[in-house]
Amino acid sequence: MVARAEFEAGDKRRGWMAGVLRGLIVAVALVAIWQAVILVFAPPPFMLPPPSRVWRALVERPDLWRRDAVTTLIETVSGLITGALAGIMLALVMTFVPAIRRILMPLLIVTQAFPVFAIAPLLVLWFGFGIGSKIVMATIAIFFPVASAFHDGLARTEAGLIDLSRLYRARRWQEILYLRVPDALPALASGLRVAAVYAPVGALIGEWVGASSGLGYAMLMANGRAQTDVVFAALVILAAMAVLVRAVVEIATRHIAPWAPEPSANILHLQRKTHETLHPARGARSGSGPDDRTGSGGRQADRASRLVL
Repeated sequence: MVARAEFEAGDKRRGWMAGVLRGLIVAVALVAIWQAVILVFAPPPFMLPPPSRVWRALVERPDLWRRDAVTTLIETVSGLITGALAGIMLALVMTFVPAIRRILMPLLIVTQAFPVFAIAPLLVLWFGFGIGSKIVMATIAIFFPVASAFHDGLARTEAGLIDLSRLYRARRWQEILYLRVPDALPALASGLRVAAVYAPVGALIGEWVGASSGLGYAMLMANGRAQTDVVFAALVILAAMAVLVRAVVEIATRHIAPWAPEPSANILHLQRKTHETLHPARGARSGSGPDDRTGSGGRQADRASRLVL
């Protein structure tokens, strides 16, 4: 067991380092292509500034990452938390009361059909030019992905587990709490990962409509003055912020459903099976047989025992 844990921990570290390395390689390649386009086509700086000029804007405009980036980050994180909580609560309510789902689901779909720019001026009018309207905008941007993903996960619980709960005469809240919610956590994690990408976009649109600070406000002011290098500098900060928020959510969601398969889970499974085939005695001692309580059968038995209690 210790050897297996060390092997999996080492594989996760190598996977994380490989992901960072791939990201750096992609970033360097994009900058190289950007510079090549500048050298070959020689566009005017107000249309496409060179990377060196964008870097100079980042250095000479510290307010971009000291004030504006912090404002957008606060709006993004606040909207992400608020939208995730609202989406989770709505998914649970629609699961508890199917009649509410039949009423609210069409309304949610209709609201998602509205262009975000169409409702942004109304939100600024209702909630003011402060940070509140931007948080509401980010909440709206990520609310539906979380609610939809979590509700789908709650509705796709294994039929055998539902039959087992009814056999034990479990109450509705016990069925949802002990069976549906654990099975839906991987779907919730996927919804949160998607929402982490849309949250900065919602905050940025709110800043474009009306704000006194933030990356969207800085981009709007720079665009009116033909300062394209400042616009690109704000975009670079926004991209780094989106990657950071996505990475934090990715790390956090791993602890939500630790039993859910990760991208490298299939490779680890094959490696472990090969190791147990070559060393059957070690595999037996490590508790990887059919009676292992950490497997899917053990988890279902644990849930059934909770229902009985």
